[in-house]
Amino acid sequence: MLVLGIETSCDETGVALYDSARGLLAHAVHSQTALHAEYGGVVPELASRDHVRRLLPLVRDVLARGGARLEALDAVAYTEGPGLAGALLVGASVAESLALGLGIPAIGIHHLEGHLLSPLLSRDPPRFPFVALLVSGGHTQLMRVDGVGRYALLGETLDDAAGEAFDKTAQLLGLGYPGGPALSALAERGRPGRFHLPRPMLASGDLDFSFSGLKTAVVTLVRAHPLDDATRADVARAFQDAVVEVLVAKCVAAVDSAGLGELVVAGGVGANRQLRAALDAAAARHGFRVHYPELELCTDNGAMIALAGALRLAHAGRRAASGSFTVRPRWELDSLAQP
Repeated sequence: MLVLGIETSCDETGVALYDSARGLLAHAVHSQTALHAEYGGVVPELASRDHVRRLLPLVRDVLARGGARLEALDAVAYTEGPGLAGALLVGASVAESLALGLGIPAIGIHHLEGHLLSPLLSRDPPRFPFVALLVSGGHTQLMRVDGVGRYALLGETLDDAAGEAFDKTAQLLGLGYPGGPALSALAERGRPGRFHLPRPMLASGDLDFSFSGLKTAVVTLVRAHPLDDATRADVARAFQDAVVEVLVAKCVAAVDSAGLGELVVAGGVGANRQLRAALDAAAARHGFRVHYPELELCTDNGAMIALAGALRLAHAGRRAASGSFTVRPRWELDSLAQP
């Protein structure tokens, strides 16, 4: 089963070719970071226009590198939501048009489902059921995953997502856009323990998160200290220490309460090296395994969408097809019906 995957939910244009028998054949991602850097954040109209420019050339490139022709495709999967409405419509219109012309299914995929299933592409894939931490710029959620389309929300952020808090803190430290990776790099040079920031909801007794108060604490800290290079690095380290401690504690509690032995970590923040090291150490202490997607698949990409499309097609056949240009800028993951 050969599936073309298209991802255009925000500021990265991703295309991939996935074969259910041979695995990932080719994928490519065009990042709009340079385009939006001047504005300090994503400009939706510019994002949509850039997807229009990039998408078809990327499709041709991926098909060529994957050694496949359009006529060989069995389905086209695309991100139906959540995301920026205009950006989503670019991918949906191309996918539905290709599918209509080829007489094959077009499958709308939940963006977070793609992230959640992306570790299945790794060299050491997890087995159902497992607990998943979805941690990115827009989402921080803990899910129980019993199979494709079988998701139960265990906990989520009540305000800012972890990645959003990273970006906002990076702005406070003058790191520009995109801030999350820059803050993580700066934190590696910081001295642990010089500053201590709160660990929001660490002892709340549930699996929910909150990061807005942590961001406010950084504001107070920055105002109280001149920001020389060493201080900026130490503040970044204190912030990252706080986020990582909360994420790890909640993951351990989720795995324990679910009675499962595997944790999947997906989303852009899942590439953070300190978070990975802390989760690996916690897993060794508590006797569970942690699975991550390959680093290149942590951010938005077409490979995760192609994989999710192939899995849904295998479970539901042509009933998985969308058949419309509908996109869902807001879409809860646990609302997905089981195929």
